[in-house]
Amino acid sequence: MPHSALPAIALTNLCKTYKPSKKSPAITALDNIDLVIPKGSIFGLLGPNGAGKSTLINILAGLVVKTSGKAEICGYDIDSQTRMARASIGVVPQEIAMDVYFTPWQALENQAGFYGVPKSERRSDEILDALGLLDKRDAYVRQLSGGMKRRLLIAKALVHNPPVLILDEPTAGVDIELRRQLWKYVEELHKTGTTIILTTHYLEEAESLCDRIAIIHNGEITANENKDTLLKRLDQKTLILTPATRLRKIPSNIKSLGGVLKQDGNIAISFRTGETSIMKLLEQIKSTGITIADLRTEEPDLEDVFMALTYDRDKT
Repeated sequence: MPHSALPAIALTNLCKTYKPSKKSPAITALDNIDLVIPKGSIFGLLGPNGAGKSTLINILAGLVVKTSGKAEICGYDIDSQTRMARASIGVVPQEIAMDVYFTPWQALENQAGFYGVPKSERRSDEILDALGLLDKRDAYVRQLSGGMKRRLLIAKALVHNPPVLILDEPTAGVDIELRRQLWKYVEELHKTGTTIILTTHYLEEAESLCDRIAIIHNGEITANENKDTLLKRLDQKTLILTPATRLRKIPSNIKSLGGVLKQDGNIAISFRTGETSIMKLLEQIKSTGITIADLRTEEPDLEDVFMALTYDRDKT
């Protein structure tokens, strides 16, 4: 199969175990991970702290050596075809770390040199301009704001024009406006065919941007589905009722349905579609004599699914 037809990332039985030390036992960070990330997707890799996300990314970036299994980037094996695999990926790390005595232009030129990009093919000014840093081209990195440094990290990851870009918490600690600017550029980059892999703690970001999402927990993949399919995994809905007359307390029979009186005066009733229906709930509510001025339903969001597949699973 030609490399152009292969997935962006293919992991098979990928394991990473950190050896025991005097202070801690052996830790299994990744436990037989099987994962395929399609080319051209915006793929969300989500999980709580310590789930294994950073270990997985660092293995792909060549910073951590896997214990066993196989990992390919655009069809190139990270062990036997290391140079081509590294050239196929750009990684934007979570931590801001760079030489503060370089200018942004020098930082990009040096990074391009590391990847063997000929001077005639370098796009340092073009990339700086695309990320709104051209006016800081000759300033020292130490003079840049935190948001500008984060944009520079993205610029450095793009100097060799990689087909796969990993963004590890790229908007952590940046303001809302900069976050919007970054995502606008990422979406434009995606339109050119770049595969984007995103880790983020802002679940609304993943829900808005990603077309496919995997959730990793305790070193295992607990979900890997199309975003819309993943959101449907919870059959729970919430019925929001607005009484015509504001209530001081919720009637006992509505309370028995799981109803809660919210601060705004609305009544919220969470229910499972497999157990009851909106019509049955409304019949029971009608028997209370309450006049309803308005009603709506709310579907579960990504945060609900995430909690169910991570923290709630630990409680069972």
